[in-house]
Amino acid sequence: MQRRLYPAVLERGAKGTFGAWFPDFPGCVAGGRSQQDTIERAETKLAQAVDALAEHDRPLPQPTPIEAIVLPKGCEFVAYFIVGVDPPDPSERVNVYLPKSLLRQVDRRATELGMSRSSFFGLAATTALRHFAAASVGFAESRSRARKTGGLRTKTTPGKKP
Repeated sequence: MQRRLYPAVLERGAKGTFGAWFPDFPGCVAGGRSQQDTIERAETKLAQAVDALAEHDRPLPQPTPIEAIVLPKGCEFVAYFIVGVDPPDPSERVNVYLPKSLLRQVDRRATELGMSRSSFFGLAATTALRHFAAASVGFAESRSRARKTGGLRTKTTPGKKP
């Protein structure tokens, strides 16, 4: 899906603070002590709102043109600003078989990072794709381990042909 540009309203709040809200996302608001801080928080809030809609398979609203925005009574308007958001790429469930020991390590590390297993695998795959993008990669490491169990024979065993 293509990047969407949503308008936001920046208004003056109490005691020198600022607030921002999005006409297309009721309840998506942010506040801060400076205009810059408020805008940065609004960007984060919009991204979270878009993610929430995607998680529930709900469509994104069409952006409202700035000239169509109706300011509520009592709004101490400062400015309009635009926030661009890239809608998330839809997810697809896949089944993979991995060693249990690897899954335990992944789960432990994902928990440490505050991530889900799926998010961790997504991050790992993205990192690997970027890392190996320019390099040609040979065979992947085998899950099975082959170990040398005997010595090297340099002579044939008596009674057997070489």
